[in-house]
Amino acid sequence: MEDCRVTECTRCPALVDSRSRIVNGTGPTDADLLFVGEGPGANEDEQGEPFVGRSGSVLDDALRTAGLDRIDVRITNCVRCRPPENRDPTTEELENCRGYLEREIAAVDPEVVVTLGKVPSEHLLERSVAVTKEAGSLEEVRIDGTPRRVLLCVHPAATLYDRSQEETFEDAIRQAAELAGISESEGGQSRLDGF
Repeated sequence: MEDCRVTECTRCPALVDSRSRIVNGTGPTDADLLFVGEGPGANEDEQGEPFVGRSGSVLDDALRTAGLDRIDVRITNCVRCRPPENRDPTTEELENCRGYLEREIAAVDPEVVVTLGKVPSEHLLERSVAVTKEAGSLEEVRIDGTPRRVLLCVHPAATLYDRSQEETFEDAIRQAAELAGISESEGGQSRLDGF
């Protein structure tokens, strides 16, 4: 298994200055579902793990509702260092980190890649995306030459600012579980033994 971890990188001076650490993906390296966010925020930078703040709680809840647990899925980001003031990563920063993301996707070889928000959706589809309208749509995309199924999803934080996005978000997570062949009916009970 090729190592997906990045231990040092200085390609993006602004990100090197604003990060306290590089935040690598977490979860099984053979997960059926790979969630891709934009980049680490303050909590992620502090704890060294993606989606651990409020957005992470929303994601965890939606995973549980779909019969999954965080330990069953892989979660990563387009960029591995926190952008200053949580701004969106620049095109150049996304490109600088693209090889790391492609290597991780290839190593994990998931059934489905789920984009969490506009930035990862546009980054992987290489086109403009109206994420609230397109959430739940599945596209076949070549990533580093390999065809991949990519499911578009709103960012979990969208549900915190706009309650109408909750159902859209949860539906996409449920759809991801079904596409990966992991659904509540299929051993969902055995996943509850950790509670």
